[in-house]
Amino acid sequence: MISIRVEKQILYHRRKTGVIDVYPISTASKGMGNQEGSYQTPLGKHKIYAKIGEGCPKETYFEARKPKGLFTQETQFNKKDWILSRIIWLTGVQTGVNKRGKVDSQRRYIYIHGTNEEGSIGQPASHGCIRMKNDDVIDLFNHVWCGESVYIKP
Repeated sequence: MISIRVEKQILYHRRKTGVIDVYPISTASKGMGNQEGSYQTPLGKHKIYAKIGEGCPKETYFEARKPKGLFTQETQFNKKDWILSRIIWLTGVQTGVNKRGKVDSQRRYIYIHGTNEEGSIGQPASHGCIRMKNDDVIDLFNHVWCGESVYIKP
């Protein structure tokens, strides 16, 4: 089970073995909220919908959930909020809160993913997703499964 504490900017993962891993994260710079187009991190109960990027090298960048190449200083200038290394795609499980209609986390493409802005980890800076350091997201990716529960709490 994954528990994300937005105010603490911490992700806790309790493995099947009982081991608890703790990772610093970065959630949305615009705060918490479930509304489509808000660029906020959605709250509530979620589960892992898909894992993308297995076997890709660290700092692979993704576009439309497809690996496109390795991130470099040259690619950095093309846009912001790069999705690097791994994607853990979330889907809401609470109808009207984070599932269906204008609050659907899956349709909002809410991910846990690596970032090129590792210096911002520990403070709100994303466009709605949960950013992690690249080594951390690879480690987490290797220990989670599709369907695993994810709770995003204030």
